[in-house]
Amino acid sequence: MIDENKQVNNTSQQLGEPIEVKQAMMSDSAAQINFNESGSEVTEPVAATTNVSGDTPATPDNGVAASERTEEQTAALAGLTQQIESLKAQLEERSTQYLRIAADFENYRKRNQKEKEDLEVQVKRNTITELLPVVDNFERARSHLKPQTDSEMTIHKSYQGVYKQLVDCLKRLGVSPMRPEGQEFDPNLHEAVMREPTDEHPEGTVLEELVRGYYLGERVLRHAMVKVAAPKEDTSPAQDNQSSSDNS
Repeated sequence: MIDENKQVNNTSQQLGEPIEVKQAMMSDSAAQINFNESGSEVTEPVAATTNVSGDTPATPDNGVAASERTEEQTAALAGLTQQIESLKAQLEERSTQYLRIAADFENYRKRNQKEKEDLEVQVKRNTITELLPVVDNFERARSHLKPQTDSEMTIHKSYQGVYKQLVDCLKRLGVSPMRPEGQEFDPNLHEAVMREPTDEHPEGTVLEELVRGYYLGERVLRHAMVKVAAPKEDTSPAQDNQSSSDNS
């Protein structure tokens, strides 16, 4: 190698070229040779640098845009949540109104039905009350009439048939007679028109039904007019002697 350098220097001196230029050329050739030998190693870092520079760098503008999008999404979500809550409140309010209206309608229906039933009962009550004196007259006639002849018996049977038909009609309408004899006097059912002193029955016992009372279903259609037992007045011996001396 030294001989080659010497030969090159000699050649240069013969051609009249400066020695510094030759040395520079020699150094450049060596550097080129070293660069070629290590080319494979240099290529990889360069390629790596190229790949890194290929990505889009994060800039402040991109961060601001992402933040604005997040805020818009949050605001939209909050608006939808508020709208859902408002719709829930409206649905609950409508449901409450519906239940209230349904309850009011049910109460109205029941009240209307009760008023209708009461009106029907009142009309029936008034009509039957007008017929009760007719029934009383039939019963009085039956107790007083005593047929003697065949013609009178025929009339009596016809009369009994009409009376039975009237009583059956009243039964179908829900009318039933009271049977107060022997029961304790009840002012809600009976009307006392007579009092009879007696020792045979306790005070306040109904002795006789003078005018028959009737029920219409479970209600009193007409109070029974009755005779009630009263305590018998005791007559002491002193009062008997006093009354006898007065007579003498």
